[in-house]
Amino acid sequence: MVTASSIIPVLIAFAISAILGPVIIPVLTRMKMDQTERTLGVKSHLKKAGTPTMGGIILLIAVTVTSLIFVWSFPKIGPVLFLTVAFGLIGFLDDYLKVVKKRSDGLFPRQKFALQVVVTAVFCAFLVNVPGMSLALRLPFTGGKMADIGFWAYPLLFLAVIGTVNGVNFTDGLDGLASSVTIVVAFYFLLASELLEAGVSPIAAAVMGALMGFLLYNAFPAKVFMGDTGSLALGGFVAGMAYMLNMPLYILLVGLIYLVEVVSVMLQVGYFKYTKKKTGEGKRLFKMAPIHHHFELMGWSETRVVAVFTVVTTLLCLVGLLAL
Repeated sequence: MVTASSIIPVLIAFAISAILGPVIIPVLTRMKMDQTERTLGVKSHLKKAGTPTMGGIILLIAVTVTSLIFVWSFPKIGPVLFLTVAFGLIGFLDDYLKVVKKRSDGLFPRQKFALQVVVTAVFCAFLVNVPGMSLALRLPFTGGKMADIGFWAYPLLFLAVIGTVNGVNFTDGLDGLASSVTIVVAFYFLLASELLEAGVSPIAAAVMGALMGFLLYNAFPAKVFMGDTGSLALGGFVAGMAYMLNMPLYILLVGLIYLVEVVSVMLQVGYFKYTKKKTGEGKRLFKMAPIHHHFELMGWSETRVVAVFTVVTTLLCLVGLLAL
């Protein structure tokens, strides 16, 4: 059942995001927080150089302000907000080092991974120690049956959270791609929360609204990119919602695009290293990874890739509703 708590946050977050765009984008531009495009990448992306990044700040503010309005009545959105903001701050630090301090790689991989592990550990501790929370898994297509997998729930949580966060991060490579796909995923979790009466729908609605407002400036041709600030925050949101609903297994379905993106990178790197070791010359499975760039190099326009990936996600979310 759709309630005011699932509609009003959409409107509030949309308004905040839409209003903040013309305020924050010029600031990012003046601070020279510019996107740098790889010269070896898709040639059409070279014209994006100079477009301000770190626009995820807009999303973080909109989602945080909206969620704080509702958290007193819906305390279960607190852990999801924590995961969203914490991963967003990791992304902010990474972006800051890249675009302000001009450290090309931002945070070193070990630093980034360590911070992600710490945030995930805090979230895990909450689920384990707070009454009413659990790591039980809702099984798809079983009519709501739950499974307790004991010790294995802990490594699964770390894999699911960190994997999802980085999957969303890899998806953020085209104008409006991560935003469009995640709007659909957020709507799915909004409906799931309402159907299960889980009490976390306001933050899903807030993310939807914030992304819709952000798309006004992030859709092709983008005036701003979300950067790691936004993509890591969105990954934290998706993982947090999944666990508050005991639905981490559903990420494999409704978040399949995220999974395909990160797996494409792993396969590309793995196959290149394997063939280089065997033959002395590295070969690639895809024209370029993540896989959305592969489709671009096959001749697909940026808008077509975004549309197809969003439609696929919508269909998967419909299947996900059946799976409940």
